[in-house]
Amino acid sequence: MSEPASPNHPPLRSFGRIKSRAVKPRQAALFDALLPSIRLPDPKAGPIDPAALMPGAAEVWLEIGFGGGEHMAAQAGRRPDVLVIGAEPFVNGVASALRHVDEGGLKNVRLHPDDGRDVVAALPGACIDRVFILFPDPWQKARHNKRRLLQPAFLAELMRVLKPGGRLRFVTDWQDYADQSRDLLDATDGLTRVPDVGGDPEDRTAPADHVVTRYEEKKLGDCAPVFLDYVRG
Repeated sequence: MSEPASPNHPPLRSFGRIKSRAVKPRQAALFDALLPSIRLPDPKAGPIDPAALMPGAAEVWLEIGFGGGEHMAAQAGRRPDVLVIGAEPFVNGVASALRHVDEGGLKNVRLHPDDGRDVVAALPGACIDRVFILFPDPWQKARHNKRRLLQPAFLAELMRVLKPGGRLRFVTDWQDYADQSRDLLDATDGLTRVPDVGGDPEDRTAPADHVVTRYEEKKLGDCAPVFLDYVRG
């Protein structure tokens, strides 16, 4: 389990670097021109009310660690009636996501350019219809496993904010992370696994609504992607 959160003991960082190459000028300009209008209120400043972010939204979806934003933007484009909240601390990923939002003319996306756990902590109970966690940092060295995003304490928070009937999708291309997460999710009261659509016992069939990400195409893990879909009772 990760370290308990407190003012003097924040949870261990679950992500690696927050910036790599220089952001392209066009994307950098979007930090000033677009981000302020779609930025999520600071979750550390107080509770976040999704209903106030997009009144009348049919559902609220949350993607934690959206990478380059292509999956988040594609899902938002398919469902303009759904509020899609995305969190990502990697600056270059946020820059890429802003480009996708701008090019798609998306009005239903709100971004938090930082740790998604803070967003979850600020949300009211039973307010989220879908959660996506795609290819989080695997922290593959055993001594670093405690930094993995999916931990019992964080899963309890996700269960708090998921609506009854809400869906959780976790995807990884590291076998031991998949095995660890499957065991954790299977043992969670109130969660029921959705069988692999292809009948694969290893859960390697991509769901019909999955959007292939740039990271996924690089095949950097040690196995084919494992798709774990669950529904909250």
